[in-house]
Amino acid sequence: MLIVIARRTVYMVATLAITSVLSFAIMAAPPGSALSQKISKLQAQGGEVTQAQIVALKEQYGVDDSWFVQYGKWVSGFWHGDFGFSFTLDQPVSSIIWSRLGLTLALSIGSLLIAWGLSIPLGVFSATHRNSLPDSVIKVIQFIGVAIPEFLLALVVMVFAVEWFDTDVGGLFSSQYEDAAWSFAKFADLLGHLWVPLIVIAAGSTAWLTRVMRANLLDVLNDQYVQTARAKGVSERKVIWKHAVRNSLHPMVMTFGTTFPVLISGEAIVSIVLNLPTIGPLLVNSLLSKDMYVAGTILLMLSALLVIGNFVADILLAVIDPRIRLGE
Repeated sequence: MLIVIARRTVYMVATLAITSVLSFAIMAAPPGSALSQKISKLQAQGGEVTQAQIVALKEQYGVDDSWFVQYGKWVSGFWHGDFGFSFTLDQPVSSIIWSRLGLTLALSIGSLLIAWGLSIPLGVFSATHRNSLPDSVIKVIQFIGVAIPEFLLALVVMVFAVEWFDTDVGGLFSSQYEDAAWSFAKFADLLGHLWVPLIVIAAGSTAWLTRVMRANLLDVLNDQYVQTARAKGVSERKVIWKHAVRNSLHPMVMTFGTTFPVLISGEAIVSIVLNLPTIGPLLVNSLLSKDMYVAGTILLMLSALLVIGNFVADILLAVIDPRIRLGE
């Protein structure tokens, strides 16, 4: 087991190093920069920007430095939490990201727990009641959840929340709590707003994972060892949950590594519709404005989530399957 963890750790570090180079190269490739756009905007608005000021700004932010120098400054700052400076927002990138990271993680992890918590029992029930009326209903809901766009689902849930629950959707807090000090009432108001994006983000993942769980379990139920366990008189509940479900989780665990970046991308669409201050809209705006340090840092974070997710998936597979621990 320790050998598996050590090997996966080496792969993870090497992949992150390569990803950091590619992320910065992608962001530095387009012509121009956020600083040049900002200067052009000031000049278009009639602001006086002298050539000396332009040169001073370029020297301050290192815009004219070589690619390797800029990359070296960017990467070396990671060790003490310095991810560069945002030209468009006039703030350090670290402060911008940290201010939005908490809510982003809350939405992503909450959606992940909802998706896995619902998909496994629903998939098991659907597979063990194949072709029944409940199974047909679950399959219809699965198709709807996979097919409907997230922005459209967000709009539908918003209308439903307003009409049926009189919920003030959009943003994190109601108007009376936006500038208020933290209290139990403000926290309860935050939870009252979070359930809308949680449902929207988790819907697609839940529908897809339920289909995967149902299909995997149907395949496993036909295997010889399951029939042997039944022939030995093992209870049906034990056959399903101890033997069949455990082996059916392999493909789902393998997809765990791709879950976090997908949740972040889905969170971006939902957050734009619901006007939530999360990482997703920040990435979209930074790409549009060519704010390379913000966009490059977020791209690297998404890549790190993908690598870490795959690392966790490998460890979980080693726990579930003894053959992986033994190196078979």
